[in-house]
Amino acid sequence: QVQLVESGGGSVQAGGSLRLSCAASDSSSCMGWFRQALGKEREGVAVIDSGGSIYYRDSVKGRFTISRDNAKNTLYLQMTSLKPEDTATYYCAADSRNWLLLPRYNYWGQGTQVTVSS
Repeated sequence: QVQLVESGGGSVQAGGSLRLSCAASDSSSCMGWFRQALGKEREGVAVIDSGGSIYYRDSVKGRFTISRDNAKNTLYLQMTSLKPEDTATYYCAADSRNWLLLPRYNYWGQGTQVTVSS
């Protein structure tokens, strides 16, 4: 059982930046960030596997950067040029298998809210 704890959410104006962190209780091959806006389905934002391969959803390419510190079992998401449509609860996910951007990961954090105002 891997426990995940996110931090770093908050409220910013459009164009601003936030950095999310996810502390894991153990190492996982694949870790990623997902988000769920009110009334919408959970969607993949960015995923990174143990080999360093990275996958982004198209709408965040060039604005978001995912990274991981394996020594600290910590996952990060640097978000820049934020837009109101980025508003959502952001979840950290982990699994031994790479599900790419599909929300099928075995372990999930409790989520952290990101609100972007125009």
